[in-house]
Amino acid sequence: MKDTPGWASPGSAPSEGQETGAQPPAGPAGPADGPEQSSPGADARWSPVQPPAGQWSAPAPSQQPGQVPPPPPPPPPGPGWGAPAPAGGPGPAGHRGWGAGWGGPPPAVKPGVIPLRPLGVGEILDGAVSTMRTHWRTVLGISLTVAVVTEVAVVLLRGLVLNDTVSSDALNDPDATVDELTRAMGSAMIDSGVVFLVSLVGTIVATALLTTVTSRAVLGRSVTAREAWQDARPQLPRLFGLIFLLLLMAAGIGAVGMGPGFVIAATGDAEAGAALAALGGVTAAAVVLWLMVRFSLASPALMLEKQSIRKALGRSAKLVRGSWWRVFGIQLLAMIIANIVAAIVVVPFSLLGAAFSDDGISGFVDGAGGLGWTFLIVSGIGSVIGSMITFPISAGVTVLLYIDQRIRREALDLELARAAGLPGHGVTGTPGS
Repeated sequence: MKDTPGWASPGSAPSEGQETGAQPPAGPAGPADGPEQSSPGADARWSPVQPPAGQWSAPAPSQQPGQVPPPPPPPPPGPGWGAPAPAGGPGPAGHRGWGAGWGGPPPAVKPGVIPLRPLGVGEILDGAVSTMRTHWRTVLGISLTVAVVTEVAVVLLRGLVLNDTVSSDALNDPDATVDELTRAMGSAMIDSGVVFLVSLVGTIVATALLTTVTSRAVLGRSVTAREAWQDARPQLPRLFGLIFLLLLMAAGIGAVGMGPGFVIAATGDAEAGAALAALGGVTAAAVVLWLMVRFSLASPALMLEKQSIRKALGRSAKLVRGSWWRVFGIQLLAMIIANIVAAIVVVPFSLLGAAFSDDGISGFVDGAGGLGWTFLIVSGIGSVIGSMITFPISAGVTVLLYIDQRIRREALDLELARAAGLPGHGVTGTPGS
């Protein structure tokens, strides 16, 4: 080992040019009154007067006894370098010494509701809630307006039109004939279908507007409901087309899966037809679920990237590829949380409305009571409050999941940092581009 300062003690190893076992050159003898005499085999370079053990270091080859040791060389340039700190403490400029552990990368910048880095499940959910809490005027204003308009339409349809034309009493009659059961099931499907379509229209409009709000919240910017409407309005027709295309795909897959079973049941073999229809329905449901998750990010891609329907579907498929289970799990968790919170609000209002109706709660539970105006209005108020909770959570999670997938695959965090105007990231860009 070389006699490098601080790494070796004298006599532990030969220096350069000195062989083991060689006689040391003759030198002057040390003083008689010194604290310690040098050994006969000691190198002539070493002074006979030595400090106590553990408090000195070996001199460099070119250093003469009695000279002041030269200062240590400056540390090499570059980020993260610093002088060695005592006992692992922080060195100059806050850097830790060479012997200390690396503290990891610096925290990600957070101009808005999320940090600009790949997100975890909790951060996505927290970002959706933070958007609703930080920009509550805009978020709740949009959700309340859309929910009120949608629920008023549903109440008027069910109270004026569907209540007189739809009857499902035969479903509770054990003596009902097959024709009566068929008509009752058809009436129930009409009622549910009309309510579903009206609610779907409101959900699409709320999602479009809240997508703009969430994308601005990521950059730390606020947006009014008017500005969100102006930004989302050009893409609304395409968003309607996208949603109805997905519904048409789901209906077509369901018809293909269950159609053969219905045909066999109609030709005479009812048991075999029912079994085949059930098997086909389960298979079709699995395929529809896979496609819906695969295309679940098409809505934010269409709204934020101003894409066409076909390109938005392709963008969603590309972003979800390889992360299907993660996207499915996050969206399922968000849906469960939103529906549980909404049910806590909606169910008490429904029971309260049933209590003030003519048939009471027993008629509501048995399904024998009619849909009176009292029940429709009171339960509608609960539905409005529930929609004010579900709209922001579902839309916020979808948008943040889309942004997270783009950060992971396309380094969108750099573009978002530039769009937010953060120092050191260049000029600002277009949010969501």
